[in-house]
Amino acid sequence: MYTQPDDPMYDVSAHIVRAQKVVFSNTLAASLWENTQLAKGDLTAEVKALKAAGGKDMIVYGGSSFVTSLIREGLIDEYYLFVNPVVLGKGEGIFGGLANYRGLVHRETLTYPSGIVLLKYVAAIP
Repeated sequence: MYTQPDDPMYDVSAHIVRAQKVVFSNTLAASLWENTQLAKGDLTAEVKALKAAGGKDMIVYGGSSFVTSLIREGLIDEYYLFVNPVVLGKGEGIFGGLANYRGLVHRETLTYPSGIVLLKYVAAIP
């Protein structure tokens, strides 16, 4: 994290540290991060409980299998998909492990000077 107030990334770093975080893990005994709780139970039940508790929006950072699990259970309401102008040729996608069709509705497209395109979708109501 950026610890010097004159660093251009300091404000972003401070915001991340202050934010409430939940880490899903079957192996960690404790978290070293501030404002972090561990979720060790059933993924679907844990996320449904977090959503039911209200509060602000949640954002997910995780591996493809973690995100695929959330999609499979219908727990993601909005998708922000970044298209980066780099061809890697390998890797795992977040939609590859799904057995059923999932409709998405386009809401917004943003293009950045770097060439990255952000696509915002919401989950279609079945």
